[in-house]
Amino acid sequence: MIFPDINYFSWFPMIDDYFQLLQVLTNVSLFTAIGNMRLRPYQLEVASSITTSIICRMGLSFVIIFPRQSGKNVIQAQIEAYLLALYQYTCSEMVKVSPTWKPQSLNAMRRLERVIKHNLITRDRWTKHSGYIYQVGGCMIHFLSGAPVSSIVGATASLLLECDEAQDVQISKWDKEIAPMAASTNATRVFWGTAWTSRTLLARELRAARLAEQQDGIRRTWVLTADEVGAEVPAYKKFVDEQIARLGRNNPLVRTQYFSEEIDAEGGMFPLGRRMLMMSDHKRTDNPTPGVAYVFTIDVAGQDEGAIQDLMQLSNPKRDSTVLTIFEIEIPPIGEIQIKPIYKVISRVSWQGVKHVSLYTTIIAMANAWHPVKVIIDATGVGAGLSGFLVDKLGSLVLPFEFSQVSKSDLGWSFISVIESGRYKEYSPFDAEMQRQLEYCQYSILDGPGKIMRWAVPDGTRDVATGDLVHDDYVLSAALISLLDQETWGVGDSQVVQQKDILEELKF
Repeated sequence: MIFPDINYFSWFPMIDDYFQLLQVLTNVSLFTAIGNMRLRPYQLEVASSITTSIICRMGLSFVIIFPRQSGKNVIQAQIEAYLLALYQYTCSEMVKVSPTWKPQSLNAMRRLERVIKHNLITRDRWTKHSGYIYQVGGCMIHFLSGAPVSSIVGATASLLLECDEAQDVQISKWDKEIAPMAASTNATRVFWGTAWTSRTLLARELRAARLAEQQDGIRRTWVLTADEVGAEVPAYKKFVDEQIARLGRNNPLVRTQYFSEEIDAEGGMFPLGRRMLMMSDHKRTDNPTPGVAYVFTIDVAGQDEGAIQDLMQLSNPKRDSTVLTIFEIEIPPIGEIQIKPIYKVISRVSWQGVKHVSLYTTIIAMANAWHPVKVIIDATGVGAGLSGFLVDKLGSLVLPFEFSQVSKSDLGWSFISVIESGRYKEYSPFDAEMQRQLEYCQYSILDGPGKIMRWAVPDGTRDVATGDLVHDDYVLSAALISLLDQETWGVGDSQVVQQKDILEELKF
């Protein structure tokens, strides 16, 4: 952290000769102090270990996993600037690889430039050339993209090879094109990142580094959690506590980004613990209550399914349906940390073998009876037609949603957040078909920086008890309610100012 109210410059004389320079460069702590920067103890320990490996030519491989916004990028920039200054009288090179050029490599360059501009040793000595190389004297650092399509073969890392956000760099890319850059000098390697799945480059290197630690006792890994950072920074602890209240402690994104816990790359999306969070004691009702705010969410079956008049023509009479879920919106009392609403399922309707024209008439009739404040509808493919008719009739009440790989992934993460924060509630007794679809719904997380999650009941899945095909139309209809978290909610004449979503940074 920077402490502008403390004058670190008064601690050191003006550096005007080689011997004073050597004195300041005896360790990274002195260097950062002269740049008006003070590292926290956990940051300084990491920086000291990495620089010691480089100076002593130990060629160690480090894995540093910190929670989001806990100072990982600060350490990187300080180490890079320190090494540029320390090795300025040599011909040495460093390489830093990020998963993407824009914004990640560009951000890394801006952070380094900010440090070298404000440090007395480097501020008048540095240059930048070719758009991605920073140099102090004879020492330079190359910033490269580790994206699958990037062409980066040929660079050499004689001092240090870094991989930032290593959980998002493909293993094949690293092994084939990047790792050889450190081969000629066995340069120190550092893998920075936040926890994700067990099949990432970061996870692989973490296992290897821990095995090496057991063999020689030299520490190579730092895996910090929000609890450890919060013990040193009370404001950070308060922030994370608020996120847990909003998103739930077992939300996969909270577990990985703040508590450095790996998650499975694939598996059941709604395990028993998550399904239990969805349970409630309120009863189903098929009649609206005056003064209550309702929302419709609609997953639309394909027209080729809906147009079939005779259900016996279907290979499975329980195949994909158009499902309309009715939610009651409950606004928390003013003053609670949780400012977003609770979504209570109070009724559910499904149709099979019904044409969209007939569905339109039925849905309009239901809207006239329930007076929903919002109608969220799947507008993908043939659903666009029904969605368009409803927009023409109901206007801004209708929120069309088009499914794509990215939008469905985002919807899945949002739905999990709503459930884990205790804001999604099913009526009692739990709908049997909904329960079945939840049990069979699977997810898999794709490699790369996008955090893309595929989720669905796999095609051809059959109930082990009945042999019937299982679909996910009930689940998709229910998940659409999480789109309302993007709305601003309040009580009476009050206004709620939305806080920036901490998970936005996960989208690149």
